[in-house]
Amino acid sequence: MDLRSVIYDKAGGVARVTLDRPAQMNAISPELLEDLDRVCDDVERDPAVKVMTLTGAGRAFCAGADLKVVQELSPDPVRWRGFLDLLHHVFNRIEALPQPVIELVLVCDLAVADEGARIGDQHANFGLVAGGGGSQRLPRAVGLRRAKELMLLGGWLSAQQALDWGLVQRVAPAGRVAEVLDQIARELASLSLSAGRTAKALANRALDVDLGTGLALEKAMVAEHMRSADAVEGLRAFREKRKPQFA
Repeated sequence: MDLRSVIYDKAGGVARVTLDRPAQMNAISPELLEDLDRVCDDVERDPAVKVMTLTGAGRAFCAGADLKVVQELSPDPVRWRGFLDLLHHVFNRIEALPQPVIELVLVCDLAVADEGARIGDQHANFGLVAGGGGSQRLPRAVGLRRAKELMLLGGWLSAQQALDWGLVQRVAPAGRVAEVLDQIARELASLSLSAGRTAKALANRALDVDLGTGLALEKAMVAEHMRSADAVEGLRAFREKRKPQFA
């Protein structure tokens, strides 16, 4: 696979993706988005991939959109809209991947932060507004008032504050994010892919439909999952008092 801004490898059921623009603090460019789109193609096609991790090379995970790209494209409405469309397309794909995704905060399933990390929305400080879906995903993640505080004041959260707000699920000791991330990835990869996909799909729909619709969807999807080999193996292992061995 010809990738220019992303490092990608797979092993042990885990697809590891690293944003590789360290000199630009892994800021998002069209090339990086195109690379991520290709990675999503591969992850979706590979039945051996059970979880995907997304990290950044260098001292920052991701600084948001590359402001040089913004300056170049924003004066041209057609090119600017094309960039935003690509940004939303790729973020939506990552969010919708059937496999659990760990790291990229607003479109991932689980997020890990170094205890010294700062997380924030700096758009307001430069007279800008988040255009990659942050205005819609952030309120869903932390609540409306907290989202407005970040979006309107352009401040930072410490890793502990991000944990308290529910923006991340784990805070790793300084310098050990990769270790914690790999531990979670291995744990997810050892579990049922079918169950994980079903649970993720149901959770992703939960806030977008009324309770009755959600419950009906749960009954249908769980019934389908119970016919899977993983469900059969899980019940057999429970009966035999052993650890399940999923395909």
